[in-house]
Amino acid sequence: MTDIYIVRHGNTFDKGDVVTRVGARTDLPLSASGEVQAEGLAAHFLDRVPHGFSAAYCSALLRTRQTAETILSAHAEAPELRVLDFLREVDYGPDENQPEDTVIARIGEAALEAWDRDAVPPPGWDISPEDIIADWANLLDALSGLQQSPPVLIVTSNGIARFVLDAVTKVLCELNSIKLKTGAYGLIRTDKDGAALLNWNVRP
Repeated sequence: MTDIYIVRHGNTFDKGDVVTRVGARTDLPLSASGEVQAEGLAAHFLDRVPHGFSAAYCSALLRTRQTAETILSAHAEAPELRVLDFLREVDYGPDENQPEDTVIARIGEAALEAWDRDAVPPPGWDISPEDIIADWANLLDALSGLQQSPPVLIVTSNGIARFVLDAVTKVLCELNSIKLKTGAYGLIRTDKDGAALLNWNVRP
């Protein structure tokens, strides 16, 4: 049995900033409030996972690496942080790094609602949901082979995290949204029967 924590990175914008749709091609660092969120996650997981993680993964994007490194730094001994390409955020195509008003003007509110509700990509976005779901399923399957191992940490972005919901065997918690808030996480437990989602959108 292995517990897997799927964490969304902290904020990349602070109050008063012009918020844009930050995707795979926009490599922003954590903002001041995002650093506070990462530190909060570190304290939370130090209490929740006192003996540390057996493995840790993130994307190549700075915001996920900073979040993961901050969480791991709270433990005396931490695993090497490994980069997985599929954890990189969605490429938003012509909407990359654009304000939400501009994005809505191009694709319409209905398309954005379909993305937020059902993970249906709007036209022009460079993403294959089938491939991402398959990558999640392969990773969960590999981790399910670990016997009574310490938890695993995975830090990714909102657009990628939602597809893990289609890769689990069972959902054992209430899902109010497929989105993960910044600085929030979900918990998946794997065993010989598959992967079960135990919590989603938990923010310390």
